[in-house]
Amino acid sequence: MKLFSPLHLGPVSLKNRVVMAPMTRNRALGNLPNELMAEYYGQRADAGLILTEGTSPSPNGLGYPRIPGIHSPEQTKRWQLITNAVHAHAHGGAIFIQLMHAGRVGNRLNLPEGAELIAPSAVTMAGNLWTDSQGEQPYGTPREMTSGDIQSTIGEYAEAARNAITAGFDGVEIHAANGYLITQFLDPGSNIRNDEYGGDNTRRNRFALDVATAVIAAIGSGRVGIRLSPYGLFNDMSGSYEGIAEQYGELATAAGKLKLAYVHLVDHSAMGAPKPEAATVQRICREFKNAGGGCVILSGGYDRERAEADLVSGAADLIGYGRPFISNPDLVERLRNNEPLAVPDQATFYASGSAGYTDYPVLTPR
Repeated sequence: MKLFSPLHLGPVSLKNRVVMAPMTRNRALGNLPNELMAEYYGQRADAGLILTEGTSPSPNGLGYPRIPGIHSPEQTKRWQLITNAVHAHAHGGAIFIQLMHAGRVGNRLNLPEGAELIAPSAVTMAGNLWTDSQGEQPYGTPREMTSGDIQSTIGEYAEAARNAITAGFDGVEIHAANGYLITQFLDPGSNIRNDEYGGDNTRRNRFALDVATAVIAAIGSGRVGIRLSPYGLFNDMSGSYEGIAEQYGELATAAGKLKLAYVHLVDHSAMGAPKPEAATVQRICREFKNAGGGCVILSGGYDRERAEADLVSGAADLIGYGRPFISNPDLVERLRNNEPLAVPDQATFYASGSAGYTDYPVLTPR
């Protein structure tokens, strides 16, 4: 099957085309990577490529409790526990870190001292989120970023990418999906600016492209990918809006011209979200590649047969699996042998210990 064939992703050799998609797991106590996380990722290193959970490039981006950062020397050093565990796998493993600045998705109670919620505009999200100190609390109102804030944040992404290479990562994924900071710039519901970073499609795309350009300058385009979620509603995004297909088409063309290693498109319809417009997804993939971009990763609700069909047709080069990797550390083996998959325990997705994290069994003891 093509799903289990090797692939070169920029300068990185992948042993198969199964990608472990990024998933927030909230085990980074004190926002620090740790040995438990190393065990978790090491258990899943059969994947051709692992994408880590969203990791903040800045103290300001730590909107959730117990998510990791990669903006301090200690965080950078501790990430080596994870990269070493993946690279030490019997058949070798590859791992990219996902850089995710939460932007307005947070509450001051989840931020370290001196940090603040910032976003393209002072538009507050609807709903509540968990804080370890005071339980469920409303999302905070962000401060609108100044031009200086924007440039500083772009620089933080670049520095985080350099830290990632120091920590042993094979590359980075820029998280421009699911309602976090970069998506907040893309979406006209959360970006009501009227300067060079807001007001029309081109200007709303600018922050994403400036971040990508800075990260490429730091570590090279072959080690950089970007994740997008057109039509997504997660984290109070608008979903469909006038001009969205044209906007994402422009973004894909510009990203392709930057020679990014891949574009990663997420589809959350399997979890009840609206399905992305198929023509727009195809346009993004086509225009990204036609402009000089690398591979396409598609993720969201894939089984073995659908994955193979999209790989054979050329719709995708790699297939991302999320929740199946939670409860099946040996997912690649199970897919290869067409074995049944264990069902994850949703109650432990965002807990703080090993239960529901590193204690799922494999079919064949290693």
